[in-house]
Amino acid sequence: MSLPEPRKFQAGLAARAIALSGLIAAAAILSACTARPLYSNAPLSAGSQVGAATELASIAVKPVSTRYAQQVRNNLIFALSGGAGQPATPAYSLDLGVTERLSTAALVQTTRNEDIPTAGTVTLTAAYTLSDTATGKTVASGKRSITSSFDRPLQEFAAYRAQRDAEDRAARELAELLRLAIAQDLARR
Repeated sequence: MSLPEPRKFQAGLAARAIALSGLIAAAAILSACTARPLYSNAPLSAGSQVGAATELASIAVKPVSTRYAQQVRNNLIFALSGGAGQPATPAYSLDLGVTERLSTAALVQTTRNEDIPTAGTVTLTAAYTLSDTATGKTVASGKRSITSSFDRPLQEFAAYRAQRDAEDRAARELAELLRLAIAQDLARR
């Protein structure tokens, strides 16, 4: 029988030590991971006794003044409560500010001095502030935007209706985006 060479033995020990420290570091990093399903029945915020759906349903959305903002508000109330409407005793209050920006995406030249827009985009931007109704403190705030495109035909009513449909599409998508953002804000809390 022969003894192992000291150099090979020390190199093997060093490789094992590096592998073991890498394994410990990976375990430490993975233990800090707090990923969990957003749509589970677990509470969103620490110390809450209710599930995620119930906590989102306890948000009252304040009134707004424009048609497109009202569309966002209606879709958001439906998304937060699952169709049940505003809560009777809300735990949170949501202040919503929605702005609209219209832009022309394409032009067609009909005569030498006249261009007619043939496509447009509607951008809805919502700034929100979520407050605790008991304390009045701001829980979360943020800003989200959605863009929706539409065709502008030559008929005036058809062009108006296409723009309105684009506003409605953007409002539905923006409400869903806001619901997700608010749920993430409550989960981080």
